[in-house]
Amino acid sequence: MKLSKRISKTKTSATIAMSMKARELIAQGKDIISLSAGEPDFDTPEHIKKAAIKSIKSGNTKYTPVDGMLPLKKAIVKKFTNENKLDYSEDQILVSAGCKQSIYNLCQATLDEGDEVLIPSPYWVSYPEIVKLSDAVPVFIETNSDTDFKVTGKMLEKHITSKTKMLLLNSPSNPSGFVYSEADLKDIGNILKKHPEIIIASDDIYEHIIFSKKNFTNILNVCPELYDQTIILNGVSKAYAMTGWRIGYAAGNKKIIGAMKKIQSQSTSCTCSVSQSAAIEALQGNKDEVDIMVKQYQERSEFLHSELNEIDGIEYKKPEGSFYAFVNVNGLIDKLEGIKDDFDLAEYFLNEANVAVVPGTAFGSKNHIRISFATSLENLEKAVDRIKSLLI
Repeated sequence: MKLSKRISKTKTSATIAMSMKARELIAQGKDIISLSAGEPDFDTPEHIKKAAIKSIKSGNTKYTPVDGMLPLKKAIVKKFTNENKLDYSEDQILVSAGCKQSIYNLCQATLDEGDEVLIPSPYWVSYPEIVKLSDAVPVFIETNSDTDFKVTGKMLEKHITSKTKMLLLNSPSNPSGFVYSEADLKDIGNILKKHPEIIIASDDIYEHIIFSKKNFTNILNVCPELYDQTIILNGVSKAYAMTGWRIGYAAGNKKIIGAMKKIQSQSTSCTCSVSQSAAIEALQGNKDEVDIMVKQYQERSEFLHSELNEIDGIEYKKPEGSFYAFVNVNGLIDKLEGIKDDFDLAEYFLNEANVAVVPGTAFGSKNHIRISFATSLENLEKAVDRIKSLLI
């Protein structure tokens, strides 16, 4: 039976693939430490779970409007007003089954065959695949540690063509963990002002996971002129340890949001009613547990930065947010016999040290690996000990 051309061009998510492989080995009885998944190890805060239980007991178990329950949309509007100083109305909001679906909806609603989407590299592994599923073309803008893996206005301008339809911008970044500053965003925004036809997809999913008191800034905070061409993509999965609840949301231009709603109405329809009630509490309730989680992420980041840089052949620049270490392993690859690239190195760590990491090539940066520190400090200590025993 013949499958579509579309699926033949689509790769399986590298992070999901490595996580599944680690789970298979664990199921076989192997003591694998998985540092592959971007999933908080913390439990969902109790007050959020109680809100979901209350929702179930009250009978909130039916279909909701496709674009989300009104109380949740109001909570999202309030969140943007209070936290981001941005004004939206309820008809500019769409609630989806995770931030990934919001991105997928956006690409399906706005991209045509041959359109180009600019993606700074390294990037989240699903960006180019979602773009290709929309019959558009991902165009990568390569960055490196010298610029903290961030794109500049000059770099952006060099890649804009008559076919450019969208820019995917992620801050704090998965996988690098770096954060675009006000100056960075103003530099980019000054270029985009000249191109009102380019949609700016601002993926803010790690907004609350920022270290060392660095502030989060959205491009609209420094370039409000870009309001009509910017779609903000966010969700509750990462900051509130709610990955399995599957609630994301998008905000922006009414016409684009309306088109995304149409796509969603013919795919997943509404999101889970109970999860939406939990998301209301997450957005409106106490944030103390979020602060505790972020503090622990930073402690883990500091530990990895100190320990990994002791290994000859590893270069690791300390991130400013998210919960990932994006590590340059070019030196290791050069010195290890039989290891020719980051895929080989990831296999080597998995097979010989029982530690699962994700090759950087999957994120568009060869000879790097991504280590998720969304796991306990104890697990990270064990993983580092195993890697050091293997290499030193």
